[in-house]
Amino acid sequence: MRTYIFFISLLLSLVTFAQEEVSKDSTKTYKFGLRVGTDISKLVKTAVIKDYTAFEINADYKFTKKYSLAGEFGNEKRTIDETQINFTTEGSYFKIGVDYNAYKNWLDMENAIFVGLRYGLSSYKNTLNSYTVFNPDTYWGENGLKTEPINYNSSTTHFVEFIIGVKAEIFNNLYLGINAQLKNYVGNKNPDNFENLYIPGFGKTTDDSKWGVSFGYTVSYFIPFYKK
Repeated sequence: MRTYIFFISLLLSLVTFAQEEVSKDSTKTYKFGLRVGTDISKLVKTAVIKDYTAFEINADYKFTKKYSLAGEFGNEKRTIDETQINFTTEGSYFKIGVDYNAYKNWLDMENAIFVGLRYGLSSYKNTLNSYTVFNPDTYWGENGLKTEPINYNSSTTHFVEFIIGVKAEIFNNLYLGINAQLKNYVGNKNPDNFENLYIPGFGKTTDDSKWGVSFGYTVSYFIPFYKK
């Protein structure tokens, strides 16, 4: 959390510095176009976390001065080893929605302090690699380890997401961003005899709550189509 707050402070400083470099008496124009990037935090986690691979492509298209059509597409594979169960989840997801830029830019700057909403759909499969079964019929109640993998296919989850973040132009048309995502799954199709414990694009699930929280660190490039 401290890292997240530090990056927000850094990006806000970059936004302020960049706009102070521009003369206030210049003519105001707005750039409209497509911004495409990736979540670099997933690439870093892929490199440093064992049994985890992921990538995500994100994009937003600015269609008014304040609003952008935004979306993400990604793939995620993770193996989780807990006390009584070891399983692998692998699948793809997409999210689509709208962002609102609450920041007032100077001149042709395109920095953003934004809030947004997303609809998300995740499609994935689960593999139960091993699990431990408690046997009450034995004298000592020994546990038995089952190691034959069991595949569970065709799981889907629908979810909604509230996102808040910052995007700062660090070089011409190149942006660095950070965001926080609050998620709630509204439809979760479990396979027979198995409960979805991890959802690509959403994260780990619990019995107590349908909510999830995650963070993203993005780098993106803005392709301007026109100005007005």
